[in-house]
Amino acid sequence: VQLQASGGGLVQAGGSLTLSCAVSGILVNFNTMAWYRQAPGKQRELVAAIYTAGGDYYIDSVKGRFTVSRDNAKNTVFVRMANLKPEDTAVYYCNTDPPEQLYWGQGTQVTVSS
Repeated sequence: VQLQASGGGLVQAGGSLTLSCAVSGILVNFNTMAWYRQAPGKQRELVAAIYTAGGDYYIDSVKGRFTVSRDNAKNTVFVRMANLKPEDTAVYYCNTDPPEQLYWGQGTQVTVSS
């Protein structure tokens, strides 16, 4: 199983980014898929999730700004992040929910400048 997150970068506050997670070995529509992030000096936290039935979940700090989605044909999960804030700066990872330890990849760095 491999989950490869990409799409991070440096963006100004108020800007937008879309992260992608290319998945192999498991099917994204058969698993609850999630985006996590880890900021410097902080624990990794779940940010958003998309359930097998299609519903979604967001932590309060990103509600209304982040949108999680998936493309079953491409077996890929996305998160569109809008109105980014400096506090969104972190390494973003994708995994299942609950996460499987062996599925953690390198993540993708998102840096939001003020």
